[in-house]
Amino acid sequence: MDQRPRIFDAQARAVRQVRARRIGGDAFLAEAAREGIADRLAAVTRQFSARLDVAFDSDEVLRAPEQGADLAVSILDLHAINDLPGALVQIRRALKPDGLFLGALFGGASLQELRDSLATAEIQTSGGISPRVFPFADVRDMGGLLQRAGFALPVADVERTTILYKDFSSLIADLRVHGETNILAERRKTPLSRAALAAAKAHYAAHHADERGRFRATFEIIYLTGWSPHESQQKPLAPGSARTRLADALGTVEHSAGEKTPPKP
Repeated sequence: MDQRPRIFDAQARAVRQVRARRIGGDAFLAEAAREGIADRLAAVTRQFSARLDVAFDSDEVLRAPEQGADLAVSILDLHAINDLPGALVQIRRALKPDGLFLGALFGGASLQELRDSLATAEIQTSGGISPRVFPFADVRDMGGLLQRAGFALPVADVERTTILYKDFSSLIADLRVHGETNILAERRKTPLSRAALAAAKAHYAAHHADERGRFRATFEIIYLTGWSPHESQQKPLAPGSARTRLADALGTVEHSAGEKTPPKP
């Protein structure tokens, strides 16, 4: 039996993505993520001949040969995976030794204004909160997840941007263009009530709008970099093996434990 936690509804995500392709429109966040990946790839001074565009099926299985690629790229997909550690392991296994993984996913600060407004509105109108905006990964955890998945030289960095929308509906329209509306497995299947929607808009306007009344929306993209291990890669020094004292490197005087720095005259 599959013991993975079911946070996201894979079928709902597929439906949202089909609708997004039908709508078309400016998927500017996806384009920004592609540019961010390209910038990071440009800093790598080597050539890649076998690229894998990471795509998991509805069972979250990566259909790719083991050690078949020397470059794997994932753009705005991993934030909606139920088993993110397992997904990273599959990506690492698909890479040849010394292969590179570059990924982009939405991070924890994304849509914080929308999350706040919807939660406040439902508390006001129904006395409780239903899952409306799904949880995003925290950049502070991602480097550890890469390392846990077996990647060498893991790096996680983040870029954050704030978009201004003329109204609430424009924000929701952009989320549909990106295929990023609610796909939580435990989501409420009925639409937001008129009263809750009005309360959400009012809260948004009061707490998350600029002086011209435009709605602020934060989007955070986490970029992941990791290498499939290889003996040629730089290794971290073992604890205690440093040959240069920290005090010498900093140009300061070293004092033994318990010895206090003498007071200034």
